[in-house]
Amino acid sequence: MPHLVENLKIACATQRSISHLCRAIDINRQQFNRYINGQTRPSAHNLARIADYFDLDAADFGLAPKLFRERLRKPALGVKEGSDLLKAFPGNLIALRRHIGYFQTYHRSPSWPGLVVCSCSRLIEQGGLMHVKSMERLRDPGNGIQQFSKYVGLAAFYRNRIFVTERVVGSNSMLSQTILLPFDEHQRVYLRGTTMGVSWRRENLPYASRMIWRHVGTEPDLRELLSRCGPLPLSSRQLPPTVRSFLADPSAEVYAVPAEY
Repeated sequence: MPHLVENLKIACATQRSISHLCRAIDINRQQFNRYINGQTRPSAHNLARIADYFDLDAADFGLAPKLFRERLRKPALGVKEGSDLLKAFPGNLIALRRHIGYFQTYHRSPSWPGLVVCSCSRLIEQGGLMHVKSMERLRDPGNGIQQFSKYVGLAAFYRNRIFVTERVVGSNSMLSQTILLPFDEHQRVYLRGTTMGVSWRRENLPYASRMIWRHVGTEPDLRELLSRCGPLPLSSRQLPPTVRSFLADPSAEVYAVPAEY
């Protein structure tokens, strides 16, 4: 890729800082410096992670810089900008702006029975739309499982409800839908609701469960935020009492469609 270094620098220029980018992707800053200085090339795995962060394909970093800039500004959504689907977003943008920032998110999943899946998400306004970026880190050393997933999507606000539609970045994309309820004007820490998606460890079965988002600010320590991600028991001290009571309630059962249907 003759244009890799230049295109990496172009992509980095869109970020708050290189340190911020490295924390978000979880790549060592010194190693990343060697990439943008041309001292070494990222492995195929690391290049894919960098590309996923920018919603690009790894091959895009081989484009001529002019084409790369256009691709970076206009990711291929596969949907026309004037489509009826995109007209649903963002709804009440003023109301959505109250919730801009980072969140620790919690939900139950049939992939991890009896546990709470802790992830992180961000609401950020770009180009008149409210974008959603989520990251999920799941580790199961006993079964040799280590999964890192990134989601991108959009949020809309209607009738005091936040509608979040996301897709998994990568070749095995899936869609998920989350509906959250802000409780009142003065309580913006917790957003409670329901999420619907498919389980990744149980034949991609459709399921629905409770979901709760906890606002952690607009500039949290991203490394610490990511370190808290993963499956947790309901008894874990890492779960805030509000989260535990919401997800441990007897009515908070996960609903999954059996495979035989």
